[in-house]
Amino acid sequence: MIDKAPFLVLQILSVLAAVWLAVLGVRRLHAGSPRGIGWIFGSLFGFAFVVLSHFAAKTPRERFAPFKLRDEIVGFSALGTGVVFLLAVLAALLPVILDLLERRGFSSYVGARHVRATKSGFLTVISVLSMAGVAVSSCALCSVTSIMGGFGADLKRKILGNNAHIVVDVTRPGGYGDWEDKLDGIRLAVAPKGGAATPVVAGDAMGSSASNTAGALVRGIDTNTIAQVIDLKQNIEVGNFDWLDDPEKLADLPADTIIGRGPGGEPYFKGPDLRASADLDPAVKAALRKDVKILPGVIIGKELAKSLHVLVGDEITLLSPMGELGPMGVMPRTRRFRVAAIFYSGMYEYDATHAYIKLDVAQSFFSMGDNISQIDVRVPDPERVAEVTPLVQAAAAKFDMGEGKEPLRVRDWVEMNKNLFSALKLEKIATFIILSIAIAVASFCIVCTLLLMVTEKGKEIAILKALGASDGAIMRIFMLEGVIIGGIGTVFGVGTAFAACSGLARFGVRLDPEVYYIDRLPVNVNGSDYAMVAVAALIICTIATLYPARAASRLSPVDGLRYE
Repeated sequence: MIDKAPFLVLQILSVLAAVWLAVLGVRRLHAGSPRGIGWIFGSLFGFAFVVLSHFAAKTPRERFAPFKLRDEIVGFSALGTGVVFLLAVLAALLPVILDLLERRGFSSYVGARHVRATKSGFLTVISVLSMAGVAVSSCALCSVTSIMGGFGADLKRKILGNNAHIVVDVTRPGGYGDWEDKLDGIRLAVAPKGGAATPVVAGDAMGSSASNTAGALVRGIDTNTIAQVIDLKQNIEVGNFDWLDDPEKLADLPADTIIGRGPGGEPYFKGPDLRASADLDPAVKAALRKDVKILPGVIIGKELAKSLHVLVGDEITLLSPMGELGPMGVMPRTRRFRVAAIFYSGMYEYDATHAYIKLDVAQSFFSMGDNISQIDVRVPDPERVAEVTPLVQAAAAKFDMGEGKEPLRVRDWVEMNKNLFSALKLEKIATFIILSIAIAVASFCIVCTLLLMVTEKGKEIAILKALGASDGAIMRIFMLEGVIIGGIGTVFGVGTAFAACSGLARFGVRLDPEVYYIDRLPVNVNGSDYAMVAVAALIICTIATLYPARAASRLSPVDGLRYE
């Protein structure tokens, strides 16, 4: 669902604009202008957009919701009618803007009149093509920027949701002890900023089931505070987070227990259970129940569960290379666990490798005693993590780690993911530069248009100069013509991209989650990016007018009237 207040404002503005187009079309028809039909059709698209968007806004968009053709048709129909309606409104506003320019002075008056002139069909076609070239280029640049920004924002959201914003650890293996005091000190430091902290034990292990094996990164967590730091609890699709604390419930789950919700909210049941069969003798049932061992719970990723072919309630074995020293050397430690829940983080790397167990179980499994691997910290605003990191560093520096031992290391998410986000930023800049070349190519059409206009308007230029127009005034006329052509193309291109990307951000393009690991195309509409594209397009178009405008200002009145 979408925010009601902004959507209501959009609906009201759309209705007013549609009514204005309808009135404008009726007036044009009464005046005998065939353009009135176009404005009336534009108003119809506006009313259609209002109705379709109203129904589309009520369509729920759950993650991995089942495909419904009706909902998709309504959504894309609202998107299409909205784009056409916006183009109609912009086209209707053009004469108003040109009228205002004609009142700004001599150069503006002549330049606007030249753009509106339709006597030369060839020049009109070239001018329209120039506008279209700038519009398509700026629209493509805005759209690609929004889609790349959407992927970047989606990736950042998933990384920050599944990882701590600040990590306090040591580089040596085995972690560090006396962590309760350190945890309290760090919590006290970040509390004024609204931060939270939790202890974590991390280690590598090999997970195995009856049918397969896979590598896993096992993290021991404090079940009381982990939800304050990462989104593990919200990401659980099947199972129950509380079963990590109460593994006894996993040993005797009835077959009709709802262990999750599927696409569209359909319940997932545990499934057939031999011990729950009504045909069995009560004594046999009791014997089967006694054979079930109480095992510690483990929460694993969706892809790891697929790899191991296990469901909630199934057993898996974790093997740690950090075992006990025996006659044959270090012997790996193994322990059986029962799957308490399966989570989906949206990142394949996490879902295929991560497993979570209780903190004390992890300390025992990895033979760490009372040590922990790290303290994870989360802040309310990840973009302002630089304000909190010094506070954590100051708190960590107060603790004595012992003689000859290194101090605690403090890293924030910016430092830990520096290479990744730097690559994304560089990719965005490179894409902006490459697609800006398309706008530069489109500006060549403006150069050709103005040169042809100078050739055709040679007589008018000569007359204006003979009447006293200066070279600067003539130059400003043709520069303004080029800026108007480029400005119209920019407004149409950026406006179309804004409408289309805003609609895609709401309705989305469905993708196959089995291939792309996301069910909809992420789109991020950033106003600053659009403003940057508009400014860049206008600058390029303005530069393109310099040579033709200079050529027009150098035209001699004698040469212009020589053959008249």
